[in-house]
Amino acid sequence: MPKRRVLVVTTGAADEAALREVRKHAGGEDVEIRVVAPAAELSRLEWLASDEDKARTKAGKVARKTTKAVDDAGEVEDTEVGDPDPVQAIEDALRTFPADELIIVTRSGEDATWLEEGSPEEAFERFHLPTTHLVLSD
Repeated sequence: MPKRRVLVVTTGAADEAALREVRKHAGGEDVEIRVVAPAAELSRLEWLASDEDKARTKAGKVARKTTKAVDDAGEVEDTEVGDPDPVQAIEDALRTFPADELIIVTRSGEDATWLEEGSPEEAFERFHLPTTHLVLSD
């Protein structure tokens, strides 16, 4: 039986509650995981100017921290910084990692960036994959 492939897309450093949920959903012996951290922490001006360096550095830290925390849940195949638009980051990752399930972790309320707002719903509608949306605590 082929391994189940889970794409974890996280826009913020996952708190312990979110990591427990990721482990629960991604857990199992026959699971491959890819972690993508969109460089979504950009202002509209930074986005328009393509000034993504700080956001990409921050996203790299988020990706590494998340990978380290969920690595015992399954085999983390790859970790990467994705496009600032979380939905585009998912689309890009799916080109090389045909996932069976999406786990999208976003910040809550006022902590969410303008790029993350509505991205879980758009991803569900666009990719037609089982999608779990986890919201980080304030």
